[in-house]
Amino acid sequence: MKRRIAAITKKEVIQILRDWRSLVAAIALPMVLLMLYGYGINMDVRRLGTAVLDQDVSRQSKELLDSFEHSGCFRFVERVDSYSDLDRLMDHGRVKAAIVIPAGFARKIARGGAAAAQILVDGSDPGTAGLAVSYASGIAQSYSHRVMVREIERRGLASAAVPGLDLRTRYWYNPELNSTHFIVPGLIALIAMLLSTLLTSMTIVRERERGTIEQLIASPIRPSELIVGKLIPYVAIAFIDITLVATAAKFVFGVPLQGSIPLLIVTTGLYLVAALGLGMLISSIANSQFIAMTIAVMTTMLPTFLLSGFVFPISAMPLPIRMLTYLVPARYYLVIVRGTFLKGVGFSILWPQAALLLIAGVLLLTISAWKFKKVL
Repeated sequence: MKRRIAAITKKEVIQILRDWRSLVAAIALPMVLLMLYGYGINMDVRRLGTAVLDQDVSRQSKELLDSFEHSGCFRFVERVDSYSDLDRLMDHGRVKAAIVIPAGFARKIARGGAAAAQILVDGSDPGTAGLAVSYASGIAQSYSHRVMVREIERRGLASAAVPGLDLRTRYWYNPELNSTHFIVPGLIALIAMLLSTLLTSMTIVRERERGTIEQLIASPIRPSELIVGKLIPYVAIAFIDITLVATAAKFVFGVPLQGSIPLLIVTTGLYLVAALGLGMLISSIANSQFIAMTIAVMTTMLPTFLLSGFVFPISAMPLPIRMLTYLVPARYYLVIVRGTFLKGVGFSILWPQAALLLIAGVLLLTISAWKFKKVL
C-alpha cells in the first residue's frame, strides 16, 4: 500500500515540476491575493472627503473644526458659503460628508446653552456613513466635555464634580479597532480554501483529458490510495502558501499572533484536508479542467466570502442562510485563526471547530474515493 501511494505521489510531483509555471503561480498567487485584499479591503474611515459650512466663523467654531480635521477621519476638501454648494459637492461625489456650524454657535456656548452643529453624510454607502456618524459623535462629545470642563474652571468650580455617567469603554483583542487585524486572518482562510481547491480540482480530470486515466484504471491501485497519493504533494504546496501568508500577516500587516503556533499548524492541516478533499471531489465529477476550475471557484470563493463570517456576521443572516453556513468549512477555521491570532485561545476553546474540520475532511475524502470508484 505504501509503495503504491509513494508511486502515485512521485508521479504527481514529476507532473507538477514539469509544469513549473503553474507551480510558481501557485506559490506566488497567495501573496498577490493577500496584498490586494489586505490593502484593498479596509473598513476603517480615514481622510473622508468633507466640506465645511461655517456660518459662525468664531474661535469656538474653529476649535470644533480643528477637532474634526486633526482626528484623521475627516479631510477638509472645500469650505463653502451655502447649502446649495454642499448639494453640488455631494451630487458630484467630491465629498462624502459635510459639517455645518450655524450662526450664533459661539454665543450659545458663552451663555451656557446647548450649541447645535450638523453633520451631513452621503448615505449611498451605508457602512462608511455609519462609521462617519459614529466618529463625528465621538469627536463632538469630546469637544463638548472640554467646553464644559473649561466653563467650570472659569467659574472657579474646578473642584466640583462634573455630573453625568462616566462610561469608560475598553476594547479587548483589537484595542485600536484596526480592521486589518480582522480582515487579514480571514484572508488566510479564503486564500487557503481557494488555492487548495483549485490545485486539486484538476488532478483527476487532467488524467482524463490527457488519456492517462486508463493506465490508472488498469493498475492495481485502490481509489483511496490514488486520492491520498495525489493529495500529498498539494498538501506540501498548500502549507508553503499558508506559511508565507501567515508570515506576511504578522510582519507586513502587523497582525499580532497571540496563540500557539503548533496549534495553528495542526488546525490548518485539518482545514487543508477539507479544502483538498473538496478539490478532489470536484475533480472526480468534472468533465474538463475548465468546468473543474469554474466549480472550484463557485464552491469556495463565494461561500467563504459571504457565508463564513469573513465580512458579514452570521448572526445577522436569516435562519435558512445561517443553517447553510454550517456546510462551509471556512466558518470553523475562521474561529480558529482569529482566536489564535487575536485572542490567544488554546485547544480547550477551539477543539469543537477542529473536530468539525476533521469530520468535514474525512467525509469529503471518503466521498471523493467513492465517486472515483463509481466512475471506474
